[in-house]
Amino acid sequence: MRILLAEDDAALAQRLQPLLEDAGYVVTCLHDGVAAEVHGQIEDIEAAIVDLGLPGLDGLSIIERWRANGRHFPVLVLTARNRWHDKLAGFDAGADDYLTKPFQPDELVLRLRALIRRSRGHASPRLHCGPLQLDINAARFTLDGEPLVLSPQEFRLLSCFMHQPDRVIGRETLGEHVLEGGFDPDSNALDVLLGRVRRKLGMDLIQTVRGHGWRLSAPA
Repeated sequence: MRILLAEDDAALAQRLQPLLEDAGYVVTCLHDGVAAEVHGQIEDIEAAIVDLGLPGLDGLSIIERWRANGRHFPVLVLTARNRWHDKLAGFDAGADDYLTKPFQPDELVLRLRALIRRSRGHASPRLHCGPLQLDINAARFTLDGEPLVLSPQEFRLLSCFMHQPDRVIGRETLGEHVLEGGFDPDSNALDVLLGRVRRKLGMDLIQTVRGHGWRLSAPA
């Protein structure tokens, strides 16, 4: 799943980006507020992590512009400001959660997962589709109760389906959320990845909807 990390502290961003990628996300990292605001307006992302003290355009203004423009993906605010009225300003601007620096990196990942889960309407951190289960907090799939070993790309692909079961996901949307570096319509990388995941599942959980894309559905 594709997320935006808007953080002008280069050292912190360099620590967070690989952590988030290891957690199963495709991460776009930007250090400028203007670029971050534009990215959130035009790109299909699952969530954004935004530092309030960005150069060019501050985090509160970015969030306000997104919300005013109908962009409803969850936003997690990062800031060194720990006063209550600063937090209140973040929530009033449209933020969904707030993390004060310094913080534990694992807490950032857990909060992000919870935000995305709730934005998809899932109350529990355990998602099910027939014999397939995703434990969001542990970042672990099981099939018929047994661990399912997946590469990072395979994990992202199956997670994308699990967060929206029975929904048809188009080729470009799936590619943008799963493949690093964006989706190349002339590449067969997505088809190869889908084939690998289907073989590991060993059953027809991922169904092809000809001319439209694919969907994850429990067997009848």
